[in-house]
Amino acid sequence: MNWREIFKQELKAILTNPVVVLTIFGGVIFYSFLYPLPYANQKPNEQHITVVNLDKSKVSYDLERMVDATSQIHITQTAHSINQAKQQFLDGEVSGILVIPEHFYRDLLLGKSPTLAFAGDASYFLVYGTIVEGLARAGGTLAAKAKVARLVMEGEPLVTAASHYSSISLNMKPTFNASGGYVNYVVPAVFVLILQQTLVMGVGIVGATIAKRESYARLLARVVCFSGFYYVLSAYYFGWSFNFYSVSRLAHPLQLFIFATPFLLSASMIGLLLGMVVPRRELVTVIVLMSSMPLVFSAGFIWPLEAIPEPIVWLSNLFPSTPAIQGFLQLNQMGADFSQVTPQYFTLLAQVFGWACVVFWVRRRQDLVSEKSKCSSVPLADNS
Repeated sequence: MNWREIFKQELKAILTNPVVVLTIFGGVIFYSFLYPLPYANQKPNEQHITVVNLDKSKVSYDLERMVDATSQIHITQTAHSINQAKQQFLDGEVSGILVIPEHFYRDLLLGKSPTLAFAGDASYFLVYGTIVEGLARAGGTLAAKAKVARLVMEGEPLVTAASHYSSISLNMKPTFNASGGYVNYVVPAVFVLILQQTLVMGVGIVGATIAKRESYARLLARVVCFSGFYYVLSAYYFGWSFNFYSVSRLAHPLQLFIFATPFLLSASMIGLLLGMVVPRRELVTVIVLMSSMPLVFSAGFIWPLEAIPEPIVWLSNLFPSTPAIQGFLQLNQMGADFSQVTPQYFTLLAQVFGWACVVFWVRRRQDLVSEKSKCSSVPLADNS
């Protein structure tokens, strides 16, 4: 059988298998819309809080109006005591509590620094950060207003006081996530993991479905076919999908192509291995899905690699998603030069060689077992 017939046979095995087609094409396209959908608004706004105003002065009510005027916060409840506000929070009526202390206005007049207290659910980092940002902005505005008024009372002109109320001027500008939203933060990395997991599932399901020892030419044809499909799907993710969600794209397409090659080959080798060792094809999906969460949290974009135990980092670098996510983020979202991702690139190349050796070893073991079983089944000649 020549190479052309082998590729035709492999393409037929892939494209006529509805489970594989649904996994590699339906899964990739489906997740490109499903995963970013809950975070389409990028940042949470208008978070509901309750206010405990223990000062009840005009300035404290002005602060309440400033807080409510921010885009991040909406005051929906008021409480007469901290215990009442705490109960509102525990009942789920609000996401945070603002406490304005007694003598707030008096301390401002005396030039002291009154302390505003805030309580919130820090298990939701985006919600907690949004509320803190809104309170800090409103508090900073009120502090600046009080400082300017005091300078004017001391005889400084209003224009000068307005420009010199603070010794420093802070201008914060996000570098790699201009919107500061969730989509730009997590979607580029998760898309890489989706490509890997669906590719491993597709290759593994085909191998487990055929359920026989295949020639090395057939295995090679499978890797080439799936890699070709996933070059197109990768272009869909890194091209159209990123544009659709306004995710930055700074890498040259040729850089992405070169970096994606060992990534796709390594994932294909893992799929070949799963197809050889699992007894039933549905187990391929189970194994891949169970590995998804550990791979996400050990990839270094949700939690820094420096804060992850080294054994877990070493283990995660055996799989292509960890170096691939780091490399793609540096290339595409941070505008790094290709020379800056060579450690991840060579890690992927080493994975291709390593997983290929494992596949070859398992295939040889299966051949030896098959030969032994055939020899043991041949009846001995009767010398009588």
